[in-house]
Amino acid sequence: MTYGSDPRQAGPSTGSSTGPATGPSSIQSLIGDALRETNELARKEIALFRAEMAGNVRQLIVGLACMVGSAVFAVVALLVLIGAFVKWLATIVGSEWLSALIVGGVLLLLALGMALWARSVLSLSTLAPKRTTRQVRQDAQALSERVSG
Repeated sequence: MTYGSDPRQAGPSTGSSTGPATGPSSIQSLIGDALRETNELARKEIALFRAEMAGNVRQLIVGLACMVGSAVFAVVALLVLIGAFVKWLATIVGSEWLSALIVGGVLLLLALGMALWARSVLSLSTLAPKRTTRQVRQDAQALSERVSG
């Protein structure tokens, strides 16, 4: 009886050399392929994110530039309207310097009132996250009750 003619001898020797050798290597190659494809996918997603964010940043810059331009035009328009109001008030009061003083005083009082209101709104006590602090305290209390109870 020769070595290759007996199926009992040929089967295990052939199966043992090719079976386990192909199984783990194919799993390793599948895992390697999956890791490479995941890495490539992540790189493509990051590139897409960068391209999208670059477009968003450009759009943000254009929007901010338009807002600044509109603010400049609004200030100029406001100055022209204030000048027209001073001239109109001068026709009623009879003196241009007195009408300018009246309009300037009213605008100064308006600016002072807005500054005082803004200071009260922007105080540190009003900016503190009250709801978050309250929620964190409630969560801590509930957690301590669970641990002790």
